[in-house]
Amino acid sequence: MGLMFFDDKRLAGDLYAAASQSTGPEQVGAGISRVLAPIVAHDGLSLVGTDPATGPGLGSFSFWHEYDPELVRELVMHRHLGGGPQRPAIPTLLRTPAVVVGAGTDGSPVPDPRMREILTAHGASSELRLLLRDRRGVWGALGLLRCAGAVPFGQDDAERAARLVPALLAALRRYATTGPLCPEVPPLSAGVITIGPDHRVKAVSPQAQLWLDQWAAHAIPPWVPEAFLLSFSLVTRAEARRQGGALPLVCAPPAACGRWTTCQGQVLDAGATGDVALVVQGATWDLVLPSLCAWYSLTPRERDVVTQLRTGASVKQIARRLDLSAYTVNDHLKAVFRKTGADGRDELSAALTR
Repeated sequence: MGLMFFDDKRLAGDLYAAASQSTGPEQVGAGISRVLAPIVAHDGLSLVGTDPATGPGLGSFSFWHEYDPELVRELVMHRHLGGGPQRPAIPTLLRTPAVVVGAGTDGSPVPDPRMREILTAHGASSELRLLLRDRRGVWGALGLLRCAGAVPFGQDDAERAARLVPALLAALRRYATTGPLCPEVPPLSAGVITIGPDHRVKAVSPQAQLWLDQWAAHAIPPWVPEAFLLSFSLVTRAEARRQGGALPLVCAPPAACGRWTTCQGQVLDAGATGDVALVVQGATWDLVLPSLCAWYSLTPRERDVVTQLRTGASVKQIARRLDLSAYTVNDHLKAVFRKTGADGRDELSAALTR
């Protein structure tokens, strides 16, 4: 198939409309798939939004269509433990955001036999992976599957998929920022989920179960949190073993589950071979602020003003602290309110502190 022309703005609007429809998760995923199918033919789809403030690799929200949950689990395990294809694909990703895994793009030998085995076992011929990034960072990833018997994805598919990045980025940002700025669900206490050394959920605290129930109420299929928790626990183990590794953190926007939510991971033994504790809780302002600034495209100076705003400082006080004029501070506040949709400083402060 040759080069296809489409309007990025219209495509982004169609993708957002599909993602935000008030139906079940299967219908939402199918709707996104229908929008993209004329551009890159596929049989299965995954679209994951990542927290740009905490780095790539862990999803804040996602959409799925015809991806078998067991296939997703095996792909996650292979990515973190099996020497997955993302490592040899890194040079390619530096030139193009799209890469085909599980099959050669030109009849060449498959570089990762295990990946081919996983896909074949689940009735797939190949997977196309598209990294969604711009100069400000990584915002997500698109995965497309083709069934066994179908022509595997090739270089032409990868090139056409790469042209989807602007529209997909715009749709993800709009989805993440269209939801309520302030929480629309009751506050919950922090909950703990323990993942055992067998990479299975070992224990769920009563508080954590309330979080899982809340996610289910937002039409998130049960297997999606399970796949996320598995991936998060594997990243936590890897970070614990790495010199200077940090405690992994994900901050999800209200569009995903009704309020700003964080998940942090920590190993429970020195060797990172035992249990992993994952703490789910409503995000505190210091964790919300970086993600909010990223999703709403706030400038560094606008972030400084918001930080001061949280202390209850007046415009004149903020101006003195930041060595700005009161007029400039007011201009920054107007920009923040316009970008976030906040009615004023009270609503913005509430979004950061509740």
